Amino acid sequence: MDLRKKRRIVNRVALSCSLLAMVFGLFWLAWVLITTVKLGVTGLSWDLFTKMTPPPGAGNPGGLLNAIVGSLLMIVLATALGTPMGILAGIYLAEYGKHTWLGQTTQFINGILLSAPSIIVGLFVYSAYVAHMGNFSGLAGIFSLALIVLPVVVATTENMLRLVPDTMREAAYALGASKHVAILSVTLRASMAGVVTGVLLAMARIAGETAPLLFTALSNQFWSLDLNQPIANLPVTIFKFAMSPFKDWQEIAWAGVFLITLGILGVNILARIFTNLRYK
Repeated sequence: MDLRKKRRIVNRVALSCSLLAMVFGLFWLAWVLITTVKLGVTGLSWDLFTKMTPPPGAGNPGGLLNAIVGSLLMIVLATALGTPMGILAGIYLAEYGKHTWLGQTTQFINGILLSAPSIIVGLFVYSAYVAHMGNFSGLAGIFSLALIVLPVVVATTENMLRLVPDTMREAAYALGASKHVAILSVTLRASMAGVVTGVLLAMARIAGETAPLLFTALSNQFWSLDLNQPIANLPVTIFKFAMSPFKDWQEIAWAGVFLITLGILGVNILARIFTNLRYK
């Protein structure tokens, strides 16, 4: 067989397999999205955003106000806690610790944290904090989510800083700038869009995390912003309501799934916008 024909056949086979894999993945994704939209939209109502989660067998529609506010509170505080430490660690790895044992060790540990299942993070915070305090709390949930945010921000910041050409650093040094001034004014500013994208992706990841919150923040049927007590949140509420035999709870659970999906979609769109800004 002619070598050219053989290459064409191999190319067509590889392309066909790639297309089949893409169609297979898109089929299940479309099925999940259609189911989420179909069942989630039916559960949307004004009560969903104005009433608290209902007790078992209450018979009233109830809502997710306390769960929505609790989730937003923990996501914002966890991101605010994990982002500064992640950016500082990423700066150290990219600018100071490239060839040091501390930098290589930090990279190794960060890679483990980045791929660790979230339930392990929840169990760690439970044994280190919840068990000693004697009760579940919003603070424990924030700590567990911050530990998930941290490695994502570290890896993104490091990678974005390393993409900045060394000529920009050299130009800053040639103008008399010190290393920390060059980092803050040149390299970090040049990679800011990528860093912000990493932070947004970290927020999208923790928005739907259930396992760590089951061991830390748990849930609360009532309105509470006390971080030393259990706080209602969407992932745990969805988990609890979806497993219940009550139809009204199941409808609320699907509405919560729809809200989380919309939130993650919005955050990912923002991340795409910032990514596109970086390359303009």
